[in-house]
Amino acid sequence: MSEESDIRTLIRQVIREYHTDEKERSEPAYKVELEEERRRREQLERRMNELVEENRRSRAMAEEAERQTAIRTELQKHGVTKLDLAFKVVKDDVRRTGEGQYLARGVEGDVPLAEYVTRFVQENPELLPARLSGGSGAASGVRSSTPTPTAFLDLDKIRPGMDPKDLARIREEVARVAQRSLSGG
Repeated sequence: MSEESDIRTLIRQVIREYHTDEKERSEPAYKVELEEERRRREQLERRMNELVEENRRSRAMAEEAERQTAIRTELQKHGVTKLDLAFKVVKDDVRRTGEGQYLARGVEGDVPLAEYVTRFVQENPELLPARLSGGSGAASGVRSSTPTPTAFLDLDKIRPGMDPKDLARIREEVARVAQRSLSGG
């Protein structure tokens, strides 16, 4: 029996050595594979963080462009001719709320953009077009008695593929207004 136990012990020892050798041989391969996987994961994380930051910057730029457009549009609606000057004065007071509404810091606190611009234009009439003044030597402020089609002309309705008759009427009106502007009348 002693011989059998020696053989068993010897077999167990050989099996242990075999497992140890196999484990030592396979561990470096696992370690290399794990290291490569870790590097790939870190690289992907860095790239993802870069994309998130780029997306944040793009959104901020888009929101700023939208805010500026809203301010300029509101100023134009109120007839401001010195648009750049008025924009520079107003832009820092306007911000966007979480609901997408534009508010401006006014004297009484935050007010909607349209109300703020209305007050601003009333307080700064020099930003509006010059009024026609009468007096000796001044041209008559009376226009022709024919109604101007400009009142019926809506620039927002001009679009590709519109009715050719409407497009021709718009072209005629634009030409008429341009001619009148160039002739000083």
